[in-house]
Amino acid sequence: MAVMATIMNRQHLLTYIYLLVYISLSSGVILYNKWVLSTLYFNFPFPITLTMIHMAFSGGVAFFLIRVLKVVAPIKMTFHIYITCVVPISAFFAASLWFGNTAYLYISVAFIQMLKALMPVATFLVAVTLGTEKLRCDVFWNMVLVSVGVVISSYGEIHFNVLGTVYQVSGIAAEALRLVLTQVLLQNKGLTLNPITSLYYIAPCSFVFLFIPWYILEKPEMEAPHMEFNFWIFFSNALCALALNFSTFLVIGRTGAVTIRVAGVLKDWLLISLSTVLFPESKITGLNVIGYAIALSGVVCYNYLKIRDVRRSQLQINPDESAKELLTEKKGDDDNDEDIWNNSVSDSHHHSHFDEEAPLMYSSRISHLGRKPALARPCNEGSICSTWIDITLIDDSEVASVLDIYF
Repeated sequence: MAVMATIMNRQHLLTYIYLLVYISLSSGVILYNKWVLSTLYFNFPFPITLTMIHMAFSGGVAFFLIRVLKVVAPIKMTFHIYITCVVPISAFFAASLWFGNTAYLYISVAFIQMLKALMPVATFLVAVTLGTEKLRCDVFWNMVLVSVGVVISSYGEIHFNVLGTVYQVSGIAAEALRLVLTQVLLQNKGLTLNPITSLYYIAPCSFVFLFIPWYILEKPEMEAPHMEFNFWIFFSNALCALALNFSTFLVIGRTGAVTIRVAGVLKDWLLISLSTVLFPESKITGLNVIGYAIALSGVVCYNYLKIRDVRRSQLQINPDESAKELLTEKKGDDDNDEDIWNNSVSDSHHHSHFDEEAPLMYSSRISHLGRKPALARPCNEGSICSTWIDITLIDDSEVASVLDIYF
């Protein structure tokens, strides 16, 4: 018992460290991007260029890890799967980052975070439209509550900018489409990607999609003689974005969706507070706070409904079978740490039953990097079964959005 207690204490400490790293990197990347893009600070008002730098750097690192160091074996990617799955997902991923980064030119970080509360609304609407989720009255009214809160917050914004708001909302819509397409196109084929293989296949394709608007919109302006390129600024910025992708995977692998969502809410409030200190031009009004609080209450209720439905679906699992599987996973985790990155493709006939909604301190459910992600599994009519989305590729987007789809 003493040995088990020591192991669990170490696991808990490691989990908290992962959460701290995730919150720090997620907040840091957003603030860093704002500082680089803002005309009041570093003055590099080229969001597409910045996003392309991120994609080129991430894709290059992934290529080096897979083809040179052979840390991970590439999956069996056919031309058909690449064209029908990777290309559309990459297109929406590129669009979400392009629009999201462009919003920094027009509106404050605090207001952007408030608008991001619309992410569950956008994801729910897209999922219902594409038929992957049923329209439910309780969830619908939660979405209405979130939307009302965001409208109130927008009304209270002192420096409200229509163009910046349109860019941010468009980025949210593109991200919602990417998340749903990830489920529909990739996971329904039994294909899962870890962060390295995700970057390896999707980052170069996103770079190509971004090249077209970059050539039309930003290339002419970048030819001005006064433009300066600071290598270390852009290198460190891209490195932080890459580290955020990996830290997100670590957090998802070690905690449950409940913990990640709570950490995301704490990070948002921290980020809003920090942004007003680091960027004095950002002002928060009382209506901002009231509206955001209303929106967050809707998000919390939405999360509760999702978690309740997932746990109900898990009650149907045979307890003895689950216990055996957990013991097998625990043994495998201890014996196969060296293989943590090599689970790129899951067997479409095997369905894991690990609880992604497990509490942070529930020792028997602590996840490990080497665990195979769960595939979308068949559900009863009207039920909701949880599915872990493996393509993180978060960059400066919200990690919470990765867990906003349940099937």
